Amino acid sequence: MIGKVLLSHGSGGRQTNGLINEIFIKYFNNSVLNQMNDAAQLILEGNRVAFTTDSFVVNPIFFKGGNIGKLAVCGTVNDLAVSGAKPLYLSSAFIIEEGFELERLEEIVKSMALEAEKAGVQIVAGDTKVVERGSVDGIYINTTGIGLIYEEIYISANNAKPGDVVIVNGTLADHGITIMCERHNLGMEGDIESDCASLNSLVYEVLNVCKEIHVMRDATRGGVAAVLNEIAEASKISIVLKEESIPVKEEIRGVCEMLGLDPLYVANEGKLCVFAPEDHAESILSAMKKHPLGQDACIIGKVTDDIKNRVYVETIIGSKRIVDMPSGEQLPRIC
Repeated sequence: MIGKVLLSHGSGGRQTNGLINEIFIKYFNNSVLNQMNDAAQLILEGNRVAFTTDSFVVNPIFFKGGNIGKLAVCGTVNDLAVSGAKPLYLSSAFIIEEGFELERLEEIVKSMALEAEKAGVQIVAGDTKVVERGSVDGIYINTTGIGLIYEEIYISANNAKPGDVVIVNGTLADHGITIMCERHNLGMEGDIESDCASLNSLVYEVLNVCKEIHVMRDATRGGVAAVLNEIAEASKISIVLKEESIPVKEEIRGVCEMLGLDPLYVANEGKLCVFAPEDHAESILSAMKKHPLGQDACIIGKVTDDIKNRVYVETIIGSKRIVDMPSGEQLPRIC
């Protein structure tokens, strides 16, 4: 593979997939990794276990709705939860720049402890490295998580079936637009705040009413567009979205229009996509709407057996447009 690593290789879109497939999968190739789920699904002495790791380099470190510490806990908890697992334990490793204020570090660690307690997980191992000034941008955090997969739950990116509905638990693009506004001092007013949240309690309620969830993913880097394209490819199906059904706050929509962005491509940190048989849709929506993190839940589309393995949007005027895998980098350091 010729060339150099670009910022777009970390975007969660086409370049990220290329890097994963052409380097990491090439050398780390195994049946577990090749499933390409948010968390690896393992069998240890008869127990089905989910295991995941993630690194967080968000800029700015503190933002409306959270900070890098809260984000690190939520991101790892969510990767376990959408794999159908009960998150149990996290590890946390810090790379800290020389000169970073201890007061800010304490605030970050405190927020991690509070979010871990809220999510019902324990941070049981960790590591700290301090590097020379200028080697990192303040602080980076890596978290690894492990959880037990619930009985009778079999969730995987390649499980989507024709006829499945696609459900999201709320409005899109909140996190990405919040980071963009704060990083570039856009001075936007209104309800613009990151949706950063641990989704495991919401997932538990969903699985409690429907054990036939086929796929569940949290839509972070690359937004809903990246997640749906990954699922379409893995499951060999197509997905048709209804434009009028896609939930976006008016303030967020306004910023997207001003910047020429499509909310489907903007990162979230508290939103998930659920694929389930249509006859379970009402029970799933009812369970979501009773939960604080699912009050704006809605069906945004449906799976078809179109062999092109594409994602489409049916516009308000009845035409169709392709929602392709994101390419390039809208905004680096989003998580």
